[in-house]
Amino acid sequence: MAMLAIIEYSRALNMEQKLVDLTRQGSNMASRGTALSTAATAVATGSAPLNVSGAGEVIITSVARVSSVDTITGQATSGALTMTSRIGTGVGSRASVPATVDDIFANNANQTIYITEVFYPLTQITPIARIWNLVLPSTMYQVAYF
Repeated sequence: MAMLAIIEYSRALNMEQKLVDLTRQGSNMASRGTALSTAATAVATGSAPLNVSGAGEVIITSVARVSSVDTITGQATSGALTMTSRIGTGVGSRASVPATVDDIFANNANQTIYITEVFYPLTQITPIARIWNLVLPSTMYQVAYF
């Protein structure tokens, strides 16, 4: 039982680290001037060994503070899932950002923040969750702010 738990935990941890890398790559590309749609597609198609373009989703959002309101100024998606951004949807809509991003805007007026979110399904390869009656998330989520 312990071996099954170690296998599943290790797989999830490995996947989490890959998602962290993908989100950082997406936000980095967008912050360097790559079009949001191009950056989202590049992250999704360059996600090996994961298959984000076929099984997951990348959402890259640009947010600026407009008249003291965090506003979505651009957004692009790529991938097979149809997930809703936790930041918000629709250009011109209010963005939901954490307090740390709020501090960035307070200290750097007229800046744009690039946010990359990656959603990817988590599938179990061992029966450990069923044996221990655990409810595990079906989709992993990671986000990066640049």
